[in-house]
Amino acid sequence: MLKTVACLAVPQMAPFEFGVICEVFGIDRTDDGGASFDFRILAADPGPIPTKLGFSINVEQGLEFADTADLVAVPASPVGTEPDERILEVVRRAAARGAWVLSVCSGSFTLAKAGVLDGRRATTHWMYADRLARDFPQIDVDPDVLFVQDDNIVTGAGTAAGIDAALHIVRTELGAAQANIVARRMVVPPQRDGGQSQFIRTPVVECRSDSLSGITAWMVEHLDEDLTVDRLARRALMSPRTFARKFRAETGTTPNAWLNRQRLLRAQELLEASDLTLEEIARETGFGAASVMRHHFVKVLQTTPTAYRRAFGHRLTDLEALAS
Repeated sequence: MLKTVACLAVPQMAPFEFGVICEVFGIDRTDDGGASFDFRILAADPGPIPTKLGFSINVEQGLEFADTADLVAVPASPVGTEPDERILEVVRRAAARGAWVLSVCSGSFTLAKAGVLDGRRATTHWMYADRLARDFPQIDVDPDVLFVQDDNIVTGAGTAAGIDAALHIVRTELGAAQANIVARRMVVPPQRDGGQSQFIRTPVVECRSDSLSGITAWMVEHLDEDLTVDRLARRALMSPRTFARKFRAETGTTPNAWLNRQRLLRAQELLEASDLTLEEIARETGFGAASVMRHHFVKVLQTTPTAYRRAFGHRLTDLEALAS
């Protein structure tokens, strides 16, 4: 059972991600029927530990406690920095003896440099996912999820996803009721819908030259129409085979995949800012039916249109409603 937690304070760590670990595991919640952990903040060199925002946090304990802790947690730190070898050794020993190892956001790079993610599935902030996969090809990087558990190692995605990852460990070790108590005190949902892909606001692919920019711009303006490869090829004055080959060469994907992503982006905008029904949005974006749109949301964004609207939809104030 999870009883002891070691949080590794590292130079230039991100205060929010560090605070997430402290908030979930460092507060005594026994008055609410929750758990109380033996929580310690440790440093390779005790004393003032500078954060990325310019202030320092004074840490009094060295790393010894980490070798007996049930959980060793690593907050985010700047990508590209070299972790202290003593920190890496602590992480390696924790993973080897079967303790929980948790990273938040870019803290996954510390785990990667320790070698404990080799051959495993892991995640990090979507901004750094390509770099993690490039720098550590032996890791199966999933950029779309909020967190990943692979055996005893949990990697959280960007920033607040560290809450999801930490609550997952509490839920796994102590049960849903205990995770709910922590979540209620933090005023967050015990489990969030969807993955971090729903937060990425840029298209997955863009044209890399001007040769198809005209046709792709036209496609975006006619998302509600039946845009077959044959129709697009005729408009581009090419054969369907040539068009499909050229489109993939310039965008890195197929016309249908590119269209579906643009339709998803447009649907996200309408779910956020309009009062249209799901069926109306599906028709306007070219999905045709709400059930088809839902299928693509779940497949790509790992959430449903209804859940997405609940999370991101714009609520009109009374004054806005009167003015509209």
